[in-house]
Amino acid sequence: MKAKAEWHTLRKVMIHRPGTEVDYAMLAPSPFLFERPFKVRDAIKEHENLEEVMKGNGVRVELLSDLVSRKSDSRRTFRKLLEDKILKSVVFYGNKEDTGAAKAELKRNLPSLDSLTLFNILTLEPSVDLKRETPGFTKYPTIYSNIPLANLYFMRDQQAVGSKGVVIGRMKKEQRMRETEITEFVIRFAFGEKRIAKIDENGFFEGGDFIPADDFCLIGTGQRTDENGAFQAINSDVLDYNEYCVIENPEYSFPKSSKSNSMINMHLDTYFNIAGDGVAVGSVETMKKAIAKVYTKDDGKATSQEKTTLYDYLQSKDFNIIDLSLSEQLSYSSNFLTISDKKIIVANVSDILKLLMKGHRFPADIEKRISKELNANGRNRLFPNRKDVRDLGIDYQQVELSQLTGGYGGAHCMTASLER
Repeated sequence: MKAKAEWHTLRKVMIHRPGTEVDYAMLAPSPFLFERPFKVRDAIKEHENLEEVMKGNGVRVELLSDLVSRKSDSRRTFRKLLEDKILKSVVFYGNKEDTGAAKAELKRNLPSLDSLTLFNILTLEPSVDLKRETPGFTKYPTIYSNIPLANLYFMRDQQAVGSKGVVIGRMKKEQRMRETEITEFVIRFAFGEKRIAKIDENGFFEGGDFIPADDFCLIGTGQRTDENGAFQAINSDVLDYNEYCVIENPEYSFPKSSKSNSMINMHLDTYFNIAGDGVAVGSVETMKKAIAKVYTKDDGKATSQEKTTLYDYLQSKDFNIIDLSLSEQLSYSSNFLTISDKKIIVANVSDILKLLMKGHRFPADIEKRISKELNANGRNRLFPNRKDVRDLGIDYQQVELSQLTGGYGGAHCMTASLER
């Protein structure tokens, strides 16, 4: 697994189809880190279409559940590892005799369960509370799902694939911390990848903050990735670049009343992305505020070279920059997936913005600012339907992601790039 630059031809990705775990998130979207509720059945159809679009562009797509099932059914050693993982993850509550018997029964029954059931158990993280109405009478179970992994379909964040291997991240939010256990398990034992670095308990690192760019890479820090995590990644032997640009993801200049948009700069890819060799897309306003520190490696350790901004750094690299308005950023314009040099898959930005505005998902002051932008520029000239995009030769394919983006991410967030 390797990816030297974001615009190199995408060969292989891993995705996860939303399942029952997402149904739980519909009960309380905000605590599950979602932007809004959505229609899960329609979201699944969108996800299936995204998969087909990638395949149509020559990308090999690995569906996480299918991969686990296939390896489990064909390799006994993998199946045994999966069963052991399930046995450790399922918790039984009740008196010692009942829980011991239930755990032993689960161990006996695991070989009889199909591999897809085992995978679903991992995503739901169930526990079983064994109760008795009256001592000596039949026990009955109450099932809890401790923290269903509803965000797992955002497969970018659990890891980052660099120039010489994979960095297994460490998620900042408790709702997502177990996701890396699953993806690391798959990367190590299903794919057999050996070139792995892992962020330890002293840092946080999420893949949405990492963008490779051939002779340099960008790592955002802030709400999710911290400096300790960034430097663990840099000092590992799986990231090998001439320069490492560590960016402080800035706060947007929203009025204080707009705190509902606190996740707008959650990751670097929520306001910035690279569409091709020398072509960046992002909020220039934000990029100019983003303090950037540039490092090289000396004897395997990061050494500081200069302090700048993300905007100025890219200017020094002769990048053309397509500026995004606030309305475009809020509708996931920067969260596109680059397929090859100047070829991207991007969400249906205009339809998403219309849905968000209709549902009054923004505070009144932000709605007013968006309406002003739309009146000035027009809804039909939102990214990527813009002259500057065409002038730079960017080929784009828009896909319907109106429902899936309700989880707070676009095509970039939903795909783990494994090979470029």
